[in-house]
Parts: sequence; structure tokens; C-alpha cells
Amino acid sequence: MGETWKRSAARRRLGVEGTIRQAMAVTGNRRARYRGLGKTHLEHVYSAVALNLIRLDAWWNGQPLDHTRTSHLARLDLTLAA
Repeated sequence: MGETWKRSAARRRLGVEGTIRQAMAVTGNRRARYRGLGKTHLEHVYSAVALNLIRLDAWWNGQPLDHTRTSHLARLDLTLAA
């Protein structure tokens, strides 16, 4: 396998995992709330629409979607330095 392919696959995977994490944070759904394929599919569609609207709003307003994570130790260092 070439290095270019590995980097491309890693970037794609990070994008997918970030989208899944954002969807969990926005909707709070780890499991489907309903029984049945139809209701579950509808719930997924609503979640995807909500996520797309949030991303469009952030893009139109020029705001970043998410901030990088700051560790507890780094946060303590920032508060002590201020």
C-alpha cells in the first residue's frame, strides 16, 4: 500500500469519526428511541438534517464548528497563568 493512499484513508476516517461524534453531541442519540425500521430511519433522517443545518449556519456565519479539546491540566495552567 502506498503512503498516499494511507494518508488519504486516514483523513477520510477522521472525517467520518468527527461527523459521528458531532451527531452524537447534537442529537444525544446513542441508540434508536423507537422500534421498527421505518421509525428508526426517520429518526436518522431528522438527525442528519439537523446536523446539516447546524453546519450550514456555521459556514454562513464563518464560525468554526468545534474547538479542539483542551486537557484538564492545560485548562488549569491557563487559569493559573491568567
